[in-house]
Amino acid sequence: MKKTLIGLLAAGILVLAFNQTVEAKGNTQASGSTLTVGATPVPHAELLNLIKDDLAAQGITLEVVEFTDYVTPNTALIAGDLNANFFQHIPYLETNADWSAKLFSAFGVHVEPFGLYSAKYKNIADLPNGASIAIPNDPSNGGRALLLLQSRGLITLKAGVGLTATPRDITGNPKNFRFQELEAAQLPRSLQDVDAATINGNYALEAGLNPLKDSLIIEGAESPYVNIVVVQKGKENNANIQALKKALLSQKVKDYIGKTWSDGSVVPIF
Repeated sequence: MKKTLIGLLAAGILVLAFNQTVEAKGNTQASGSTLTVGATPVPHAELLNLIKDDLAAQGITLEVVEFTDYVTPNTALIAGDLNANFFQHIPYLETNADWSAKLFSAFGVHVEPFGLYSAKYKNIADLPNGASIAIPNDPSNGGRALLLLQSRGLITLKAGVGLTATPRDITGNPKNFRFQELEAAQLPRSLQDVDAATINGNYALEAGLNPLKDSLIIEGAESPYVNIVVVQKGKENNANIQALKKALLSQKVKDYIGKTWSDGSVVPIF
């Protein structure tokens, strides 16, 4: 019996040692290999490409997959085709119950001030009665556009309507603006067809627009719409994600943002 007990204890020690070895290897593997991140081109993919070498030095191969829409990066992340994505803010993530149930904001990086642009008018006061204004057709950014217009006294929204306001919530419209809801990526191209359009910062940059110089009105840097890195729930503490966080929230990235977007079109929050 004594020999049996000794044998069981020895076996237990071996199993424990084996499990600890496997766990150690698992942690090592978690901090290496490939990290696939979906992003819209500017500035998200640009910032990710900036830190590729920093992650490579840690044994992490960063693969950046570019998207030009605001839906596919979340569906691809839920499907497991991506390890993370970087293109959205929390109000947008929360517009879809499936997304908010399965995805998690790992950390925030920057704000891209949202603005109203026009190819026909140089001053907001010049917009005529009945002017056509294009806004994003997704709930969070459409509401963001209307809140921006309300903040400048151009329209009035129903009390308490919040971030998901729609044109149906407008209670005051002194200049009888007409609103067209379009996909966010299409808004820069709509400038030739409408009197003005509210455009997300990244799409404005891609279209060659300078948010501070070209916009008729623009959000301040205090905007709550911080652009975030999103992962599947429960994976926010993964070693690769933590390495990505450290690299993106580095002085190198902060300096790059300050130099590249000195006009304030991209504002770091760290």
